[in-house]
Amino acid sequence: MSAFQRVAHVRDIPDPGRQVFEVDDRMVVVIHVGGQFYCIDDVCTHDGGPLGNGVLTDHALACPRHGAKFDVRDGRPLSMPATEATPVHEVMIQDNQVFVRVNENG
Repeated sequence: MSAFQRVAHVRDIPDPGRQVFEVDDRMVVVIHVGGQFYCIDDVCTHDGGPLGNGVLTDHALACPRHGAKFDVRDGRPLSMPATEATPVHEVMIQDNQVFVRVNENG
């Protein structure tokens, strides 16, 4: 498993909000909602679109291309046209810093 990498300070990502980062040669979206941080791949499993540009509503992030929604807590699809989950990654907050560890199985 990869090591945790610092991506931001907690104040850099508003609540609610999201920001795209490259971690271990992978584009991911770090989401801050309800005081919690989550991380998923920046890829819609329907057509490969960038989720980081989508609309965040509660714990749902909608792909800007066709509107497929994903639960940021576990990556599962919430609406068509997506039928497969997007990979999730581990987030750790330490000293007000946001760290991400990429799930290499994702």
